[in-house]
Amino acid sequence: MANELSPLQSKLLEMLKWFDAFCRAHRLRYYAVGGTLLGAVRHGGFIPWDDDIDVAMPRPDYERLAALIGDSTTEHYYLETVHSKDASYCYPYFKLYDTETTLTENKRRKLRRGVFLDVFPLDGIGSDYEKGMRHFDRLQAKYNFYLTRVGGFRKGRSIYKNCAVFLSRLIPKFLVDDEKLRVELDALCRSCDFETSEWVGNLLGAWRKREIVKRDVIGEPKDYAFENMQVLGVEDYDAYLTHIYGDWKQLPPEEKRVSHHDFLEFDLHRSYLAKE
Repeated sequence: MANELSPLQSKLLEMLKWFDAFCRAHRLRYYAVGGTLLGAVRHGGFIPWDDDIDVAMPRPDYERLAALIGDSTTEHYYLETVHSKDASYCYPYFKLYDTETTLTENKRRKLRRGVFLDVFPLDGIGSDYEKGMRHFDRLQAKYNFYLTRVGGFRKGRSIYKNCAVFLSRLIPKFLVDDEKLRVELDALCRSCDFETSEWVGNLLGAWRKREIVKRDVIGEPKDYAFENMQVLGVEDYDAYLTHIYGDWKQLPPEEKRVSHHDFLEFDLHRSYLAKE
């Protein structure tokens, strides 16, 4: 029996339906990844304690999505990209926001937007795995530094990580331009062609090296049941999920069945664009 959805999950499902229809109408490839694919395969929808949606797109489709939507709001959805000029935007990938809602994330500059879908690029690292991983390690070093620049202090996080955030903030903006660094990260990600690489993945994903798999594991988008819709996911779900999670069929201990997000403000009925 399907779990009863939380109000946030219901809103996310509504957004996913719109995104799925838009991609299919424009022949854009996308894949449910990470916990979203795990939820589809193991639970037939959301992981019960999860409160986000992660999708990824091969780089050519990812760039075309931005070109199709542009800087305009499509219906009540807005796609913010790595080229955003808003100083508070801090992600080196795209986010699709519901402009009829409000959600504020705990970042260095409080990020006040709406409920969102994370839209990641799928990029290649080439066909020589060892050489590709050296490129990936350089990318990750820069990404880790960027995260200390834009992250907020968080309870429960290790002292080491909070100290790294503090020390990084001491470096003045005239020495490190965060917007430029974000664009450089994107350029590093797309420096190796997705279509001709044997090894590909979400290079900005939370699972780091475990996100990188052979391109035939990603394969062609394949339908999976997700709540009351069909979502597209990677072709070889077992190889993909095993590579990231190990024994993905095993539920985590009760104490780990929690959300990992740090939301400061949350309102499903008020637009973040509305005047205070």
